[in-house]
Amino acid sequence: MALNANCRPAPPLAARESSGPPLPDVVELNVGGQVYFTRLSTLTSLPNSVLGRMFGHKRNSAGPELARDNRGRFFIDRDGFLFRYILDYLRDRAVVLPELFPEKMRLRREAEFFHLPELVRMLSPDEGHSPGLEEPSHSDLDELSQGSDLPRAGSQAAERRAGFITLGYRGSCVLGRDSLQGDARLFRRVPRILACGRIGLLKEVFGDNVNESRDPDRTPDRYTSRFYLRYRQLERAFDTLAEAGFTLLGSNSSLTGSVCGQAIDDRAWSSYTEYLFYREYIPVVFLFAPSTLSAPFSNSS
Repeated sequence: MALNANCRPAPPLAARESSGPPLPDVVELNVGGQVYFTRLSTLTSLPNSVLGRMFGHKRNSAGPELARDNRGRFFIDRDGFLFRYILDYLRDRAVVLPELFPEKMRLRREAEFFHLPELVRMLSPDEGHSPGLEEPSHSDLDELSQGSDLPRAGSQAAERRAGFITLGYRGSCVLGRDSLQGDARLFRRVPRILACGRIGLLKEVFGDNVNESRDPDRTPDRYTSRFYLRYRQLERAFDTLAEAGFTLLGSNSSLTGSVCGQAIDDRAWSSYTEYLFYREYIPVVFLFAPSTLSAPFSNSS
């Protein structure tokens, strides 16, 4: 069918899809619950990466659909804490990992997901010290997971920052002339161990066992009194703190009771107990064997 002067052929589908509204220069991201602000040029610095396709000029035709959270931030369903190293690599083409970093293989998996082959190569076990993989840094020590089996090369003791952690524990019971009688619902309250302190220190000690749902989007240097542990065994929390070098300074408890049932002597008791722990600063102590002292500084011919 012939076209008259007022008719024009429709643009190609790819051109129509890529003509959406431009993104702002500063992009707000929600990555696994962690909020990041970064420049659009950083995200698109590697056009063939997942982020480059998501936020590049062909994002609507070639990349996956951009999901948003309830605040309008672009949502990426990946590890929010490891994403900081992905951004570091996109900015500097290098990554500085913290001391005793236990998540190297998980970071490698994130690099594979985002299609960053050079970062994957840097993090490969057989690569040794890669040019873009810098020496460990102390700045992110608070973000380490508890239970790492990666010792620092050549050292007998690792640096551990000082700090306080408070654990709170609620419980209930029924006591009276017949402790077996009473409202069974009183025994269904799930005890919860509250964890209070500096967020970075809590994550260092308890790792993935910290539930942040009541106080999300907090930076490691902030303090919280709303985290709680994912398990309910108080002794397990004590063992974890002891293994991390904490000592118990003191505790306090409160007890309240209310009448339940027909007998006035039958009471439902609710208790709340807090335990205060402290860890002193432990400096780094390097102990090198004489035969290996000069090895890191020797030049290969």
